[in-house]
Amino acid sequence: MARARKAAYGADAIQMLDGLEAVRKRPGMYIGGTGADGLAHLLWELIDNAIDEAAAGHARHVTVTFHADDSYEVADDGRGIPTDRHSRKRVSALEVVFSELHAGGKFGGGAYSASGGLHGVGASVVNALSRQLVAEVDRDGLRQRLTFRDRQAGRYDGGAFVKSHDLERVAKVPAARSGTRVRFWPDRDIFEAGVDITPAAVRSRLEQMCFLVPGLEITLRDERPGGAQPETFRSGRGIVDYVEHLSVGEPLSEVVLVSGSGTYEETVPVDGKVRPVGRDCLVELAFRWVKGYDSTLVSFVNTIPTPDGGTHVAGFERALTWVVNDALLGEAKKLKRFGDDARATRDDVQEGLVAVLKVTVPEPQFRGQTKRELGTPAVQSVTYAAVKAGLTEWVQKSGKRGQVDAVRAKVIDAIVLRLTQRQQRETLRRASALASTGLPDKLADCRTTDVAASELLIVEGDSAAGPTKEGRNSELQAVLPIRGKIINAGKASLRQVLDSAEAEAIITALGAGSGPEFDLGACRYGRVVILADADVDGAHIRCLLLTLFFHHLRPLLEDGRVYVAMPPLFTVKEGGKGGATHFAYDEADLAQLEARLDGEGRTYRVGRNKGLGEMDVEELAVTTLDPATRVLRRVTMSDAAEVAAASDAFRVLMGRDVPERKDYIVRNSAFLDRDELDI
Repeated sequence: MARARKAAYGADAIQMLDGLEAVRKRPGMYIGGTGADGLAHLLWELIDNAIDEAAAGHARHVTVTFHADDSYEVADDGRGIPTDRHSRKRVSALEVVFSELHAGGKFGGGAYSASGGLHGVGASVVNALSRQLVAEVDRDGLRQRLTFRDRQAGRYDGGAFVKSHDLERVAKVPAARSGTRVRFWPDRDIFEAGVDITPAAVRSRLEQMCFLVPGLEITLRDERPGGAQPETFRSGRGIVDYVEHLSVGEPLSEVVLVSGSGTYEETVPVDGKVRPVGRDCLVELAFRWVKGYDSTLVSFVNTIPTPDGGTHVAGFERALTWVVNDALLGEAKKLKRFGDDARATRDDVQEGLVAVLKVTVPEPQFRGQTKRELGTPAVQSVTYAAVKAGLTEWVQKSGKRGQVDAVRAKVIDAIVLRLTQRQQRETLRRASALASTGLPDKLADCRTTDVAASELLIVEGDSAAGPTKEGRNSELQAVLPIRGKIINAGKASLRQVLDSAEAEAIITALGAGSGPEFDLGACRYGRVVILADADVDGAHIRCLLLTLFFHHLRPLLEDGRVYVAMPPLFTVKEGGKGGATHFAYDEADLAQLEARLDGEGRTYRVGRNKGLGEMDVEELAVTTLDPATRVLRRVTMSDAAEVAAASDAFRVLMGRDVPERKDYIVRNSAFLDRDELDI
């Protein structure tokens, strides 16, 4: 039997990436990709650093400039990156920041009590993915400059770049003036062709930043040909202004500001040892409801947008839903007819809601360098407690009775509409499942009107459905894909079966009803063939399907019209061009085939078929679809009865209920033949 040659794997196969080369080798790990979003992420890293200076109270102005030479610049009037010599690296701190990963002033709360950039890779990543970067610092009465060309530090002398670790003294500045300017030219060899940073996206982000840092002034300049006039953004009331900005439509309530704080403890490495550290968390929430139906929730951690949410958003949503159900709705008469179902869901309470949530925490744990989602677990409980207290006070003690009543009425209407629509869908679903008209959307029907000659192929999964549809005889064979494990009809009620989308699709496709009302004469197909993989999962799905037929479609079994396809477990291909292909249906079949081929001196390769979706169309047609070559097994009533009992054993042994599985094993341990164990 032919075997693939293994690649050499020794010490020389282990690679090491020095300095910033790791960023250039895998840029997606640091900026999310090499498309337009990844390019924009370089600018966000520098903007975030400037905003952190402002949020810490050290800067009041930030300027973002699009230059005509394909460069971008971010300037602030903060403290300025330190320019003195770093004691360990023996070069300026400015060079360390831009040339070393995980270098910065945001570890351990030394220079910043809370910030967005926490990994210390932002500035160095920008340098790593730029062909040139220039950093200028105003500090201690001097303006100093350091230029990086292809990640090498130096300066320009007479138009030529000279490598150097010394900072270039550009000019003297007033002693009170400080700030940082960083200008970079992206390395276009790294990024996809034609991608660019759009001023519109930057404009939106800068507006957000002003709302998060009240009093901060940010200017956007586009100096490229045809660029727009400079714009300046500023907010006086912070996130309250942001909610006003986001609100569309007639408001039901004023903008409400809720704030609170809490503490938590997390275990983190400190000086090389894992120790518990106390943390403070500040929660700020501004919200209102409007008459529309769309919801708008914008969240931040420190000054970083978190479009994918995280633990702070989870805490907010839990608190909002609790307050609405337990403090706002109370004993609403309009909901009593729905009984226990009359509780608001997240979608109900957020209909028409406009909210901005911001939490400020030291050293938050983000999921990924791109910082789109907060992962710090304890922030959820702090946010929940703060939001719950603030919302409850607004509902019960704010004195805004008219606004509270308007919000209550809106939420009740949303609940009533949802529950009414659900009841209507359930009624239509039950009627559809029992009727003989209407076909499932995913059914690929056959063309013949000769019922006796037709067959319904029930296929496990969409991956197998594609080649099955291509390889079938579309005149006589219909294909119905099902997804996942269907309901166990032996344990479920009739209503639960009819509520199951997969069971409903099968019953509807057959068109003859179900249960005692099943009409064999009205069935749309002469036979039903179950196609499932030749593995344990496939066997489980066959069990569940046959259990459904046994309990709710029994006349098909009694009339011998249900079959199970027997796909081969192995494919054996003879070597050489045009070599024959053989199929083996089990281990014994394979052993006989190998013995014959070995005896005839033939070379061959054996492949184990992982599933029907792994076969090409021709193989599937020959082995499973073509009546002239396939192997089918007709299922009898006694077969189905045994399978119906076996389906429960599958559920116990392969399901998620660990205690039930343990009890089953303990109860049956006496039947174990220990001599058969391979130990």
